[in-house]
Amino acid sequence: MFLKGKAGIITGASRGIGRGLALALAREGADIAFTYLKSSLDADSLVQEIEKIGSKVIAIQTDVRDFEKSKEMVEKAKQALGRLDFLVNNAGITKDKALMMMGKEEWQEVIDTNLTGVFNVSRHCIVTFLKQKSGQIINMSSVSGIAGMSRQTNYAASKAGIIGFTKSLAREVAAYNIRVNAIAPGFIETDMVAGLKEDYKNAMIKNIPLGRFGKVEDLAGTVKFLLSDAANFITGQVLVIDGGLFIQ
Repeated sequence: MFLKGKAGIITGASRGIGRGLALALAREGADIAFTYLKSSLDADSLVQEIEKIGSKVIAIQTDVRDFEKSKEMVEKAKQALGRLDFLVNNAGITKDKALMMMGKEEWQEVIDTNLTGVFNVSRHCIVTFLKQKSGQIINMSSVSGIAGMSRQTNYAASKAGIIGFTKSLAREVAAYNIRVNAIAPGFIETDMVAGLKEDYKNAMIKNIPLGRFGKVEDLAGTVKFLLSDAANFITGQVLVIDGGLFIQ
């Protein structure tokens, strides 16, 4: 339990990847504050699971697109947990569509949630990290932000922006013992991937050298590594977890 005595925020954790990360970090002893937007039943369920593990937990309903609400969320998390050691920016959405059919709202909502949300929450956490001269930020990007994906100009732009944000902030705060890294997942078994057409999923699996979609546990292992002392000399990096789909 290498995170015993540590506490952090995970955004967008009531379901999918965020939920898996919250449980994995709680099992390592971390106290967890997590955000959710709508699914209160899922949030309550996660709270109960983390409480059974024995960690402190608080679920905070908020919209990461809102600067002031993000500030209130960070303050509430610090008060509830007593400290703040790490942030995992996981909240994100997709609204895939060919560019010629994409409306301004579909562009703006994805950018505001995926990219501006990372700025909002990081901006309010970084004050604490700078004062205590320690802290870690892990941003969830995507292989779409590296290689691009058809019908995902909005999503790919937001995830590419996260990579630039990560590298710039890592340089900015390294002198304060703060590390900032990003993870770029490929196809991970979540509700989002489950909703894809079977022929498309089968075609994608054929292009993955490891021959399968990733599991949330695959991402959790990388997040745990980055938060551990074993990664103390790693910052400003993007770790691709895609089974070899986009080997470069």
